Amino acid sequence: MSEVALEEISVLSAIYCEKDEFTLLEESDEKRLVFRIQVAVETGSGKTRLTLVFNLPPDYPCCLPDVSISSEQLTRQQCQRVRQSLLEKASELRSEPMVHMLLLWLQQDLADVACIQQRAGFVGAVENGASATDGELWMALLLLDHMRAKTKYRKTIEKWTSELELTGRLFMGKPILIILQGSRRSIKEYLHLQKTVKVDIDSAGKKCKEKMMRVLCEVPLPKGCEQLTSFEVKEISSVEELNGQFESVGLLELYQEFVSSLF
Repeated sequence: MSEVALEEISVLSAIYCEKDEFTLLEESDEKRLVFRIQVAVETGSGKTRLTLVFNLPPDYPCCLPDVSISSEQLTRQQCQRVRQSLLEKASELRSEPMVHMLLLWLQQDLADVACIQQRAGFVGAVENGASATDGELWMALLLLDHMRAKTKYRKTIEKWTSELELTGRLFMGKPILIILQGSRRSIKEYLHLQKTVKVDIDSAGKKCKEKMMRVLCEVPLPKGCEQLTSFEVKEISSVEELNGQFESVGLLELYQEFVSSLF
């Protein structure tokens, strides 16, 4: 086992030093390091406790760690989504010690990557249905904190959705919401662009990335939900108007599940 991995284990055991937070399960020069970390992550609706078991191969960090995730507060599908997103993030950090960075990222973005909303309605109906396939339509609901350069920001969103063949709505008001419909691959690419490209300006007038976006929902398009045929921008002046817009496209349940609580 590399010195890098052993040093990282030492650092992690020092950081996660409370009772049961860090447990070394296996240490073998010929094989690998296996350890468990238990953390409580704030998701906006309370804390969610996660148990992560990391398995570091001998050539880590050149090779990605394996990881399993469990939680009494999340469904199996939510845990699988967290794991997949964690591995995707790990691939961006290849060749450098990454476990602590992954844990920090998870603590910041858990609600987004897992679509963790402890509710029994919209998401529950989706998760109790058939599993998604690659060709299935997906839908995402995004919340933007603000737009300073509104015209440019709006045109950028319209450009991306056109290039990625996504349909949906951009609701310009308070709150600022984006509905996306299309392939899951295209939605993932849109989210990557939204987080990595400088799309707005900060308070000093300098170009900046979108750091405050929240993914309120990302699920296969439920049966019975209307498939939007175009991407349109709507100026919204009231809560009642926003509610009406969701209702007009057959997404009132989505509004009730994720938007109404924002006011």
